[in-house]
Amino acid sequence: MSDAASQRKMWGGRFERGPDASFYEFERSWKFDRRLLPQEFALDRAWARAITRAGIVTKEEGEQLISALDTLETRAKSDAAWLDDSKAEDVHHFVETALLEKLGPLGAKLHTGRSRNDMVATEFRMYVKDAAREIRCAIASLETAIAAQAERNLKVPMPGNTHMQHAQPLLLSHWLLAHGEAFHRDAERVAASAARADVCPLGSGALAGCAFPLDRKALAQDLGFSSISANSLDAVSDRDFALEYLFALATLAMHLSRLAEDFVLFASPEFGFVELPDEFSTGSSLMPQKKNPDAWELIRGKTGRIYGGLFALLTTMKGLPSSYQRDLQEDKENLFQAHDQALAVVRIAAATLAATQFREDRLRAAAQDPALVATEVADYLVTFGVPFREAHEIAGKVFQAAEKEGKSIREMPVARLKEFSPVFDGNLVTALTLESALARRSLPGGTAPGAVRAALQEFKARLAKLETEL
Repeated sequence: MSDAASQRKMWGGRFERGPDASFYEFERSWKFDRRLLPQEFALDRAWARAITRAGIVTKEEGEQLISALDTLETRAKSDAAWLDDSKAEDVHHFVETALLEKLGPLGAKLHTGRSRNDMVATEFRMYVKDAAREIRCAIASLETAIAAQAERNLKVPMPGNTHMQHAQPLLLSHWLLAHGEAFHRDAERVAASAARADVCPLGSGALAGCAFPLDRKALAQDLGFSSISANSLDAVSDRDFALEYLFALATLAMHLSRLAEDFVLFASPEFGFVELPDEFSTGSSLMPQKKNPDAWELIRGKTGRIYGGLFALLTTMKGLPSSYQRDLQEDKENLFQAHDQALAVVRIAAATLAATQFREDRLRAAAQDPALVATEVADYLVTFGVPFREAHEIAGKVFQAAEKEGKSIREMPVARLKEFSPVFDGNLVTALTLESALARRSLPGGTAPGAVRAALQEFKARLAKLETEL
């Protein structure tokens, strides 16, 4: 692009003087919206076909426009310096200027009937649709890692916690699938945001619609959209789809952060539930014994960046009057960065989880904590007709006595237990085994081995459906 060409603005006719150099650099968006070049070229080709069908350009002219756009796109893919050295104001200015240099006055015909307002709204939607698919593919890989670890560790018990205190025993696979459920909801949320973006604003003009007889439905179909926007004024300023995509990414990041927190705890010596993979850990420059869970800590830490994109766009949108405002230039950079961060953390989480080794010995030993079967004592009493609230109180007193006497409830003689309730007998010992406590939670969604196997198969079926969709 020549210096003279780069100075031609798409809006300069009523101005006597060009923009201040510092202001021009301040308002330029080329440095980040160049990411929309694939969408820009696709839109330009579709528009060339549309204005050809409408008789605005001849068939020959339309073919010349499309051929020139193809040539420019090929160069853009291979000539990074051409993009880096450009002084274009934005992605639209870049392509139009290059087209004018290549075709002269014919290149100027392409912009007939359209505005950068409806162009960027359309291209941004196209980008979100593509980005959503990329994120869903990454989530599918993470779910695959979860399913593989759940299958590998189907018989491994672990302590389940509430308030970070031992609560009830679980199967490790049940814990893994709990995170899997959250990530599957994330995949669905991302898909829903892509569906919201699947509406074509092109043909809305700057705000009032297009004055030329273009077929908007054909344009939408050409660009892969399912429908067209209903109101031109709304279409050029609607960024709900971007907010919904950012919300989906923020929720995904939150779930990843929770998974990361579990693994940071599990890797600590106090837990010792996992062996961190060398490939996704770091050491200390001072302490030679250290193996740090940096992958999980960075995943947890980067959550704030993704939240920031959502909060920034919400703040930008909150006070805007109707129609397009230049504030909306602030929508893309935040979303691009949030997408990049989300994609990176999902991919690293999937790879780290797949490479992690769970320490069955530590998990099984922790799952034998007598405190984890306190509820079994209360449930045992209920089977003899004791009201649950009374049974709960009796069980609490039994465990308090066991603690004071320095023994496990499993070791308490029946005679001592009968001091708390006459219904206790020798069968309590069987009810308090880890295997019994797990097996009793056999309803769908529970942690009994059979229920977990069924849940894993159902999870894998949903994952297969997601992979088929992608």
